[in-house]
Amino acid sequence: MATEQIETAADGRVNAGRARDRAAVALAFVSGATDATGLLALGGTFTSVMTGNLVLFGSGLAQSDRDLYLHAAAAIAAFVIGAAVGTRVAGTSTSTDPVWPVAVNRALLVEFVVFAVYAGFYWGTGNHPVGTLMAVLLALNAFALGMQSSAIQRFGVSGLSTTYMTGTLTTLVIRLASGKPLRDVAHSGTLLISLVVGAAAAAAALRWAEGLVPAIQLLGVGFALGLGMWSTRRHGQAPR
Repeated sequence: MATEQIETAADGRVNAGRARDRAAVALAFVSGATDATGLLALGGTFTSVMTGNLVLFGSGLAQSDRDLYLHAAAAIAAFVIGAAVGTRVAGTSTSTDPVWPVAVNRALLVEFVVFAVYAGFYWGTGNHPVGTLMAVLLALNAFALGMQSSAIQRFGVSGLSTTYMTGTLTTLVIRLASGKPLRDVAHSGTLLISLVVGAAAAAAALRWAEGLVPAIQLLGVGFALGLGMWSTRRHGQAPR
């Protein structure tokens, strides 16, 4: 009986880990779509790449481009606030955490609600926000991805990110250059591909079906949240 319980717990951890990895891929897709939307439709700035926004902020100041530096500043501030709120909601990783802490679900739920509010306003403008509302929607997107960044950190998996992908790319290159087999970098590669596909999907939607953009984001976060709810219900909260 004890052996069966151990095996069942081990299987649960494996399945929860798979759910976590699939959710990360979905959230990377959302990050790509959201960043593309920020660049192409919400003021020409990023919603998760804060290094790029800091550069845009400095460039805007130097060139006296008021719209550019204000949009960049709004995105930076919103992302920071979102990351802070996400930390309070999701908490920080501990050695006794399960593979999928239930607090991550709460953070993803808040992210979903934020995207839903953004979607309502976006659709309410006929898919063409302008002026102050554009900046507000940009900030909502950045806030949501800030929360997502903190939620992912709660998993406690070294190198796992769905927004800061430069580190993921660097890790992939280092492992390949060190002679690691492809299976050891497969998940990192999948995250990067998902980010690109998300950006392409949002860009295509903005060109041919603008109303689909928020739906793409909501579906991605909703899928990740669904995986989290399934994992915590099916496999519980036993420590790793």
